[in-house]
Amino acid sequence: EEKTEAAYGRGVQRLRSLNGERRRCSVSLAFTPPRIPVPIFHPPESKGQLFSLPCRVSLLTKTQTERFATTRPLRMEGGGGIMASAATGAMSSLLAKLAELLGEDCYQNQMQRGTRREVAFLRDELSSMNALLERLADAGAAAPLDPQTREWRDQVREMSYDVEDCVDEYMGQLRRRSGGGGGGVVGLVLGYVGRVREMVSRRGIAEQIQELRARVVEAGHRRKRYKIDAAASPSGAGVVPVDRRLPALYAELGGLVGVHGPRDELVRLLDDGEERIKVVSVVGAGGLGKTTLANQVYRNIGDRFDCKSFVSLSQNPDIGMIFRTMLSQVKKDEPELTGSGDMEQLINELRDFLQDKRYLIVIDDVWSTQAWKIIKCAFGENTCGSRIIVTTRIGTVAKSCSSPDSDLVYELKALSEDYSKMLFFRRIFGSEDKCPHQLKEVSVEIVKKCGGLPLAIITMASLLTTKSDTREEWMKVCGSIGFGLEKNSDVEEMNMILSLSYNDLPHHLRTCLLYMSMFPEDYVIKRDYLVRRWIAEGFIKVFGGRTLEEEGECYFNELINRSLIQAVDFQYDGRVYACRVHDLVLDLIVSKAVEDNFVTIVTDKRQVLRPQGKVHRLSSDCTNAENMLTCSKAVAHVRSLNMFRYSERMPPLLNFRSLRVLDLDGNEDLESCYLKDIGKLFQLRYLRIRASNNITLPEQIGELQLLVILNLLNCYDISELPSSIAKLRNLKWLLAHRVKLPNGVCNMQALESVSLVVVDYTTPVTALQELGSLTKLRSLGLDWRISDAHKDKMTYADNLVSSLGKLGTSNLRSLTLISPWSLDFLLDSWCPPPHHLQELTIKGWCLRKIPVWMASLANLTYLDIEVEVAQETVQVLADFPVLQFLKSYSNAAGPQERCLIVDNNGFPCLKKLNFVHWTNLMFLEGA
Repeated sequence: EEKTEAAYGRGVQRLRSLNGERRRCSVSLAFTPPRIPVPIFHPPESKGQLFSLPCRVSLLTKTQTERFATTRPLRMEGGGGIMASAATGAMSSLLAKLAELLGEDCYQNQMQRGTRREVAFLRDELSSMNALLERLADAGAAAPLDPQTREWRDQVREMSYDVEDCVDEYMGQLRRRSGGGGGGVVGLVLGYVGRVREMVSRRGIAEQIQELRARVVEAGHRRKRYKIDAAASPSGAGVVPVDRRLPALYAELGGLVGVHGPRDELVRLLDDGEERIKVVSVVGAGGLGKTTLANQVYRNIGDRFDCKSFVSLSQNPDIGMIFRTMLSQVKKDEPELTGSGDMEQLINELRDFLQDKRYLIVIDDVWSTQAWKIIKCAFGENTCGSRIIVTTRIGTVAKSCSSPDSDLVYELKALSEDYSKMLFFRRIFGSEDKCPHQLKEVSVEIVKKCGGLPLAIITMASLLTTKSDTREEWMKVCGSIGFGLEKNSDVEEMNMILSLSYNDLPHHLRTCLLYMSMFPEDYVIKRDYLVRRWIAEGFIKVFGGRTLEEEGECYFNELINRSLIQAVDFQYDGRVYACRVHDLVLDLIVSKAVEDNFVTIVTDKRQVLRPQGKVHRLSSDCTNAENMLTCSKAVAHVRSLNMFRYSERMPPLLNFRSLRVLDLDGNEDLESCYLKDIGKLFQLRYLRIRASNNITLPEQIGELQLLVILNLLNCYDISELPSSIAKLRNLKWLLAHRVKLPNGVCNMQALESVSLVVVDYTTPVTALQELGSLTKLRSLGLDWRISDAHKDKMTYADNLVSSLGKLGTSNLRSLTLISPWSLDFLLDSWCPPPHHLQELTIKGWCLRKIPVWMASLANLTYLDIEVEVAQETVQVLADFPVLQFLKSYSNAAGPQERCLIVDNNGFPCLKKLNFVHWTNLMFLEGA
């Protein structure tokens, strides 16, 4: 650039002088390879000026442009090590992008040297701050940070979002510049002129980087000045907190509700006459009453044992102190013998004392399998009928603690509605009969929101005793549940108990849980939908060769395992299909998300947002004009928008310049004109539209080059996608309800899931052929609309079979075929068979028999099929080795098939069976 600048200036002057004589001229600029002739088309209205702005211009060679635009995949948030986090803001994803800018030749060739130095400085300085933010998050979980440290942390997090916005804009300019212009000489000129016009914005970006550099430098100075690092270091001896489980240990039976049934059931598990040592785990959410239950059992049967002990752990237990406490309790008649020594001595002393004793030990609130592995060393095997009770909030810990041969895990359930009301009214009024009439209805509503959680019921009852007996006052308290707003000492105490589970989560799971504060109370959240949202936000980090979806499901299961979200629906294979967040947990995560400026919530009832700061993730369930106006003033930096109700007062999409995730959920009044500027949201990764009225997607959707997920499953009136959809080279999930298979689908090589696309007589045969090139495709749904009477039916069928054959040998795991017309051409023609296939659905057409290739699907776990009844059919179906779900429709059995028999080895793994019209079915013993 610098070498050619002077020559370029002279060339501009010469071209201007030629302007009146020629409308077309040629200029050569020295590059590698040298001397590229560039024709410049000069419009008459330019009045003698070659360019409207004096600029310094550089130009990529054609080779460099092609390498960048065609062979380099865009790196997406959520893949590899790119992460976003509630603890560190956008810092992790930002650092990955800065490293990419410095490491990729295609970026370095376009960056000025000064800009490279600034980017390198930002990377090094922010990397150090990111590590400190993670340490502060851990320190804040153990004890509240001081106000000065919190302020520094919040400012650095906000700064990370600003820097990432700037970097995203800069990288977007580089991508558009290197990929624009088309081919040939004209394309080169158009790209050249476009770059000139971008010089002004480049100068603006450079100024932004300078300003952000100054902010980073100042943050570093404040870090040293206020000794922020010291706040993240483990402190020495501090104030020992009061154990919040103490009230449960001293609760009297007369004041408890609903404990008799669980207590008696647990006693039956323990007192069964078995002489070997037995460990029973009690698992449930925080505040459900595990400690109270264990204590009632301890009191009820403790006298039947030679010795007993009740110890409570913490998240970071002092195991030595736990052993000393056990020794002091089991040796209560001989305290002088209670030992003091190292861990090994304490374990040996306990083992020696307990080896010939019948003992009862309760270990309350175990948080990790590691702690249990050490503690259980103190209990040697004996045949005296000893019993151990372990309580925990974590399912995997409960299983690892319980006796392996019996799997003795007792899952404590929430209180029933009747017991919940009894506990609530007893705490406030003494009984339900004494409740004032005007408070009955609102009391029942409050009890429902407590979800059977005893701690929540008691806390709400204690809070309401401080309120006047007016319906309006109680309605205000009821409305605040789930918004983190109502505060008093009892609520704070409850939140501290619930926070133990939150603080025990690793950083990535805290982020995923906080994100669920974007959904309204009692909202049923489907697993796959939530996981895709996490992926789009960049919360998922892949380990061990798993896909993003598989890793995200592990995150989802872990939150259920830790009793932080509730399973509400299950699949055939036992996997959780959907969940909800308990209102009191929602209350907790809303307060934390707002405190960290992670999520902003606006509803008709209220706004849950910080008085200062930018909005990063906005959840809107609002048509209220005043609240919408407040929301409209702070949308420029919104990265995620969840709109549960559409309002004409909603800011236009063009105002959301930083948007990555757009979810328009339940918007019956949504109009197509609201989507007209969607193509200008260049950072958009996720788009979901749920609208019952007739809307159309604009052609500009093809400009969303970073789009990974497009979900139109609930837009039933969209039957055709814009042709520009084929430009979305990074799209992985294309989910719609019966849309035509787009032409040019071969350009969408990143696709992993496509459903449900229609193939009819308007579909080009080439589109079917291109389908077979999508080698990453894992899930495909096809609606086949080619009738037997169509003249080209066999051409379409042959191309479908050919494409399915290619997909079946690649990554296809799930296939759905729906058709009102014959699919018998699939019976024997799929070769080689799709051996990786795990889920198969064929509906709408009843097959004459089970296809030959289907019998060889050794990995098939799910089958939904329409097929004619025959004994041979039953035998083929029964021989699938790992089939767990079978749903089969059929015609009624004929007289020759009076009884269909499943032999004694049939369906070895089947969990759910649904036969429609299959009568007279007999299962032999062992099936």
